[in-house]
Amino acid sequence: MKVLITGGAGFIGSTIASAFAERGVTPVVLDSLITGRQEFTDGKIFYQGDIGDGELVDTIFREHPDIAVAVHCAALIVVPDSMADPLRYYRVNLGRTRDFAEHLVRNGCDRMIFASTAGMYRPEADLSVTETSALEPQNPYTRSKMMAELMLEDVCRATSLRVVSLRYLNPIGADPQLRTGLQNSKPTHALGKMIESYELGVPFKITGVDWDTRDGTAIRDYIHVWDIARAFCEAADRFDSVVPPLRPAGEGSGYEVINLGTGDGTTVRELVEAFREVVGDAFVAEEAPARPGDVVGAFVRPDKAWELLRWKPEYTIEDAIRHSLQWAERRRELDVA
Repeated sequence: MKVLITGGAGFIGSTIASAFAERGVTPVVLDSLITGRQEFTDGKIFYQGDIGDGELVDTIFREHPDIAVAVHCAALIVVPDSMADPLRYYRVNLGRTRDFAEHLVRNGCDRMIFASTAGMYRPEADLSVTETSALEPQNPYTRSKMMAELMLEDVCRATSLRVVSLRYLNPIGADPQLRTGLQNSKPTHALGKMIESYELGVPFKITGVDWDTRDGTAIRDYIHVWDIARAFCEAADRFDSVVPPLRPAGEGSGYEVINLGTGDGTTVRELVEAFREVVGDAFVAEEAPARPGDVVGAFVRPDKAWELLRWKPEYTIEDAIRHSLQWAERRRELDVA
């Protein structure tokens, strides 16, 4: 069995590729390398190109007719960039996904696992989100992913294509074997800022301490990237039970949404304490006012993931911090080489 992974030279896609390989499934990677790293494709079947290139996708399926499922990770994901250049985000995240879906249908591939975002939900009063929470995307990135999902659901109703969409919020950590990790040397999430402060020996600023959360600081649902990769493998293994290939008329659309998360999230203050557990009590954090545009955040309730995939996170936040620190050092070595 083989699996086609778009964006397979990126942070999440490359980790998914390694997870499949460890299970005896051969990953076939398709990546433009605009943001992906060439070395993340080492030892894998690799095609460099755009997911919208129909001739290239046709070639891949012709040369690998045993591809059983397509994992679609290729996307633009930086929120501020999406606000500065929304046309590019809609062109790539919506337009290219439309093209790729057409290529799959043409080649008879009827299974797609879509890497999506739980950032499209409006959080409930307790800041949780579930698959039934209202959709209320707040920026072009999350809107482009929501629109891509609506389009894919329509395609599933009209064709043989079936899609499982996995929605999550804040992937962190790295491949535990340090084969791959974040491409960006300066991630903008709170853990990335903590690592930067730790390496520079300057205090980390906790921006905003009067949010309506359990300790007053913002909350995020940090999830180890290897746990995310495991979920994609489980979705592939159980695909036909989650979205059956033959459905009675009027029963289901061939489209299923499953959220991935921890069930309670991590506040910034809790993240600081976990960071100290890993690096020592000398790590200094200071309180500061919230910045313009800061939001309180949300966390995902993953009950459906357990019900359908028998999946739940295995790595702790401390594990993710430790692997992130180890990868930061490993990435410096790769960049020098």
